[in-house]
Amino acid sequence: MDAATPISLFDDISDLKITNPDLKIFISIGGWTFSDNGTYTQPIFGNIAGSSSNRQLFANELVAFLTYYGFDGVDLDWEYPAAPDRGGKKEDTKNYVELVKTLRATFDKTGRSLGITFTAPSSYWYLKWFDLPGMMKYCDWVNLMSYDLHGTWDSTNPIGSIVQSHTNLTEIKLAAELFWRVEIPAHKIALGFGFYGRAFTLANPTCATPGCPFSGGAKPGVCTKTSGYLAYYEVQDILKKNPSIKVTHDKESATKYFTFDTNQWISYDDKDTFQQKVEWANDVGFSGSLIWASDLDDFDFTAHAALTGKDKLTLNSPLSKKTLQASQMTKDTLNSYLRKDCYVQEDSLTSCKSGDDQVGYDKAGRVS
Repeated sequence: MDAATPISLFDDISDLKITNPDLKIFISIGGWTFSDNGTYTQPIFGNIAGSSSNRQLFANELVAFLTYYGFDGVDLDWEYPAAPDRGGKKEDTKNYVELVKTLRATFDKTGRSLGITFTAPSSYWYLKWFDLPGMMKYCDWVNLMSYDLHGTWDSTNPIGSIVQSHTNLTEIKLAAELFWRVEIPAHKIALGFGFYGRAFTLANPTCATPGCPFSGGAKPGVCTKTSGYLAYYEVQDILKKNPSIKVTHDKESATKYFTFDTNQWISYDDKDTFQQKVEWANDVGFSGSLIWASDLDDFDFTAHAALTGKDKLTLNSPLSKKTLQASQMTKDTLNSYLRKDCYVQEDSLTSCKSGDDQVGYDKAGRVS
């Protein structure tokens, strides 16, 4: 979410617990653009983590937010602490550990089982700035971004301007070994899956296999409008409109790629390659998965079905409509019990007003 997104969406997300009481909802804070150079948000993580007072203030405000919306935890997506090309400072590494330590202590005082996770890169260049063992003392698991291993940015890296899959399983395995080396167990890691492809303009259309040179990013997608990047639904649309396209399945890297419009090249994942990665993740013992991002799927949730192995569920299906209707009915029933004398503390660590009674939470994380 950004400043232009209505905060009512937080309520909408929380309402999902009405039909699935066991659902756990975490708020993710940060992201790549949040720490982009030249943005006013770039120094925020460093400033929060940089002093004990700021860490505690952040923790208190976060507890208030989680309590108000009935959320169950937080995912910290600082991209990246201490990285010199991302505005980082050397002390970010130890300060990040202190931040999650403060969060854990504050969360534990609430009496709720609030979770803490953080997002980590596959790239050693950025991962080396994380004190993984130190952070895992206070975090429940780490979300591994096992995508974006390659892109147009390779043109300024030693690998050079050659097309490569951004979800290459061979390289994902190498990234996982960086965690094994510091004794982070697989069951504390969630493996990332990208619902998009990285696309390039080939320098020579006759050379169209991994390792061939590119001259730049591919043409922007119709909807995403970003050079070098196509959503899953845009990839499927290209294939649907061009049935003669030959798709290559590289089983060793567990990826697929094809060329279109003469010199456009893209690598991506589908049912076959998702399942290859899932089988490996299950064999290794990963705790689960993360997706970037659900809104890049089509309206039939084809990518979700491909990843999970479950049947597709469209927005217009009877089951989907029934679930939405049940959610709204339950929501209306709950709202009918609300009275002006019922309130939520801004800070869950403080006591209720004199003469008032404190209530707890139901399975949906709501006041009961």
